[in-house]
Formats: sequence, C-alpha cells, structure tokens
Amino acid sequence: MDDSPPPTTADSGTPPTENPSVNPTAVPPWLNRAMVLFFVGLVALFVSYWLLLRLRTLLILVLVSLFLSFAIEPAVNFLARRGWRRGPATGMVFGGVFIIGVAFIAAIGALVANQVSDFIDEAPDYVARTETWVNERFNAEIDADALIDELKDENGPVRDFATGLAGNALDVGATVLALIFQLFTIALFTFYLVADGPRLRRTLLSALPPQRQRFLLQTWELAIDKTGGYIYSRALLAVISAVVHWIAFSIIGVPFAVALALWVGVVSQFIPTVGTYLAGALAVLVALLSDPVDAVWVLGFIVVYQQVENYLLQPRVTARTMALHPAVAFGAVIAGAGLIGPVGALLALPAAAVIQAFVSTYLRRHDVLDESSLTDEPAAGRPWKERWPFRNLRGAG
Repeated sequence: MDDSPPPTTADSGTPPTENPSVNPTAVPPWLNRAMVLFFVGLVALFVSYWLLLRLRTLLILVLVSLFLSFAIEPAVNFLARRGWRRGPATGMVFGGVFIIGVAFIAAIGALVANQVSDFIDEAPDYVARTETWVNERFNAEIDADALIDELKDENGPVRDFATGLAGNALDVGATVLALIFQLFTIALFTFYLVADGPRLRRTLLSALPPQRQRFLLQTWELAIDKTGGYIYSRALLAVISAVVHWIAFSIIGVPFAVALALWVGVVSQFIPTVGTYLAGALAVLVALLSDPVDAVWVLGFIVVYQQVENYLLQPRVTARTMALHPAVAFGAVIAGAGLIGPVGALLALPAAAVIQAFVSTYLRRHDVLDESSLTDEPAAGRPWKERWPFRNLRGAG
C-alpha cells in the first residue's frame, strides 16, 4: 500500500485553485477611508486659505506683537528681578518706548514741515540762482521768469497742488485713524504677551509632554535673548550715532541738527544696507539747501563715521549679541517684504537673528576636510613679494 501524500498543485504543475471567498473586483477596504480623508483635507486646505485671507491683518498684528514682546521682555525681566510686578514693569517700559517714539516723530515732522515750507518760500530764489549759474557757465539764454511767476502766483499750479492736498484731509484723517487703531491693537497684544508671559507659557506647556515642554522653553528663551539683544545693540548704536552726528552737524552749522541726527541714527541702524544711504541723503540734501560747502562737509563726515562704526564700534557692541552678515540681513529684508510687505521688512532682521541662533544652537557641526583649495584661507600677513607668482623669474633669467 502506497503511504506517500497526494501530489500538490505545485508538484503536479497545475495552477493553484483561487480562493472562492475573495472577489478580485471588490474595492479594498482602505480606499474609501483614504478618499474621505483626501476630500476632508482638501476642504480644510481651502477653508484655511480663506481664513488666512480674511484674517491676514490680524495675524500680521499678532506677529508684530510677538516680536515686540520678545524685544521688550528682557527689560521687563530686569525690572521684575528687582522687585517690580510684571504689570507696572511692562507699563514703565511701554512708557519709555512711547516717549522716545513721540519725540522722534515730532522732531522729524517738524524738520519735514519746516523744510517744505522754506523750500516753497525760497523756490523762486533757487530758480533764479540756477538760471544765472547755467547761463554763465554754458552761455545759455534760459529765461525762468515765467516759472518764477507761476511759483509766486496765488492761483498757480503749486498753490493748486497744495490746495488739493488740503482737500484730501478727510482721506488722510481716516488713514491716520486706522493706523492709530492698529498701533493700539499691537500695543494691547504686546502688553498682555509680556505682562502675562509666565502664565501664558504655563498654559501652553500644560498641553505638551515634558520633552516637548523643554524644547519649547529653550526655543522661546532663545528667541527672547536674541531678539532683545539684537534690538538693544542696534538701539545703542543708534544713540551713539545720533549724538555724534548731532555734535558734528551743530559744528558744521546744518539747520535742524537734532532732528537730522535722530534720523541718521535710527534709519542707518534699523534699515540694513540701504539705511545708511537713505539717512545720509536727507542730511546732505538739507545741508545743500543751506550751503553747498556744508553739504560736502556733511557727506565727508558721514562716510568717515561709517568706517569708524563698522570697524570699531559695531564689533564691540554686537560681540555679546547677534551680528548678522550684511548679505543675510539684506536678503532677509527682501524676503520679508515679499511675504507680508513693509511690516515683513521690519520684522525680517529679528526673525533672521532668531533663525540664525536656532540653527547655530541645534545644528551639529563637523570638522572640515582639508582636501581642497576651496576651503583654504589666504595667508594673512605675508609680504606681497612672497605672494607674487612671478617672483622666481628674475633668478631664472
């Protein structure tokens, strides 16, 4: 009797019999769930985009308030460690910032108003002197009497333009009111973010596990330290620049020396790369309207001071804070302006400082292989004769 097992389908070479309980045309059970999740995610994406468009202004105000709270909190913490309650300490810091801001706006506003008024009053004299200079230098026959008459005419185009600006006072007033409301909103959010900072952070951390709590606290502390340090270092440089330029402008005899010094100090420090040129251009223009020789002296002093600041003052002041490379700062401003407009340009510098600090803290560094000339630094201090590639030609000849 043969006790061997019956041949299987694999041994006999015939194909295996399909399971009759499995329908090959049936829809997989996971597909319906995946389709539902896809359409739910698509709807959520469109709803989020719609909300982002509708709440864009509010989100920008909250973002500005967050960065302002990062900048103000070090000063509030300084007062809190000395016995102040956080509410009064925050109010004290806000009061100081408000006084400085009002003084700056009042000084620049007076400068602009007086300069525009003086320019309109003296425009005929400027035109007459320009006409005389051009005719004497180039033997021209320019007659600017008609232009001078239009400038002096009460019903001329210049006066009509000024009257038109006055007629738009209602629109200007509405814009100013909207701006004041936005500033009040930012101040309110910033005050509560700083005054109730510890309680707010405890509320957020209570929803996270301990490991994520530690990471969030480290990130928040890093943002406060770097943003506050960057803002305070720029503010210190702005104060030094304003004081030095005020003394120089007063000696040269430039009108509105205080307002111009404040303008140069603030704009040159808080607007990267082009801020120096914008600040210096206004000072040179005001000096030029007063005396061309004074304009030359102002331009020369600004150029010299920038060199002293870049190579002497700035490295010492920013040694304990965050120094941004000019190319990084300029690129960050362009990116911020492209994302959310002028507000983004203002927030780009502290944001770049925080990102740079975050990357430098959590990014692991490795030793660089010395296998390529692309990573070699040029030898410093070697005489130019030793670096001259044809120094051996004389001995060979």
